[in-house]
Amino acid sequence: MVLRSRILTLTICLFLDGGATAIAQTAPAPPAAPDPVSMLVGRLDLEKYKATVKGLTQFGDRRQGTDRNRAAVDWIEAQLKSYGCPTERVKYVYDPPPAAGGGRGRPNTGLAVGGGRPRGDKIPTGVNTDPMKQPDEKLRALNTQPTTNGPREMVFCTKVGTSHPDEMYIVGGHMDGHGWGEAANDDGSGTALVMELARIFSAPDVKTERTIRFALWNNEETGSQAARAYIEQRQALQGKENPPGSGKYPEPKWLGMIQHDMMMFDHGMPLPDGTMRKEQRAEADVNIEFQATSKTAAESQKLAWILEAANEKYATDYPAAVGPHMTNTDSGPFMDIVASVSLRENERGVQIGNGWDPQWHQPTDVFATYNDKDFRLGLNAAQTTLGAVAGLTGATLGK
Repeated sequence: MVLRSRILTLTICLFLDGGATAIAQTAPAPPAAPDPVSMLVGRLDLEKYKATVKGLTQFGDRRQGTDRNRAAVDWIEAQLKSYGCPTERVKYVYDPPPAAGGGRGRPNTGLAVGGGRPRGDKIPTGVNTDPMKQPDEKLRALNTQPTTNGPREMVFCTKVGTSHPDEMYIVGGHMDGHGWGEAANDDGSGTALVMELARIFSAPDVKTERTIRFALWNNEETGSQAARAYIEQRQALQGKENPPGSGKYPEPKWLGMIQHDMMMFDHGMPLPDGTMRKEQRAEADVNIEFQATSKTAAESQKLAWILEAANEKYATDYPAAVGPHMTNTDSGPFMDIVASVSLRENERGVQIGNGWDPQWHQPTDVFATYNDKDFRLGLNAAQTTLGAVAGLTGATLGK
């Protein structure tokens, strides 16, 4: 009787063990942990992006060397501080030499080299200097004060990395404009993008292994003087701990520079009669450009493809295209120093230069010109950069 009981007990145990093994083998795997990058990208919001662009337009075209430009710098800094992103300023002087024939003009910066060969239908482009072409009297009055030479400032803020605070990616856009409009697209769209990324990365529950600097350049329209001043003043400080032993790096080593300049209008080339399509074209895309003739072309191209892969994974509406003709924006002064790319609505040299954006430097570059499809193209560029930078800096979410 005892032996039979032991045999029965052993049989039950073997059955239960086998059953448990079978259940374990057929049970579904636990759900994968949420992707922190996807969660961060999901925090981007079209209405918040539009609101930031709208906030910038209260200062008109934000032409450098004017009170409205200085007020815009102050407003940007206040917004960045409200996000919890510590700010600093770069101070410099803009006093260009007289241009040929008298007066003062944009210096020859060499940034136009490598813009690509024009093709297709095109319309004339340029900078509007006639105030009477602005029909809005209030906006015309806001933009009336002329520029004067002298001291300038730009603002940036920084997300300090946890394990590699001495290494940094720079994310930039220029806040100045001209043309007697509101500079809503050039470059309110890029400035708002950078500010939105600063807001998201500065949230208390976001940690990054590497540092991110959010730079809002000034004087881009006159030859990227703020970007040049930044390099002149801070390049030699890279990776130096100050004070020694503090674990603080006022200027971490530059790993890459990602610029954003005109993000929203991709309606295609001008029609044969010189008019433009009213709606964003179905094949609109985010152009990611590096400069093939730069000293960092290989590293810059690699960075461009990282952004393209992030677009493929995280952008909701518009794809990305990589091209080798980065030119005429604030990434230009960096391109022989560190991997540098720019994101745009169109190819800068070939498409924008051929009139694909009729608002470029014109009185029509105002918030009301653009619709949600246009703003959404800018949001997709934000999704692209946020996804790439979050991956490059090891972003995580926690308490």
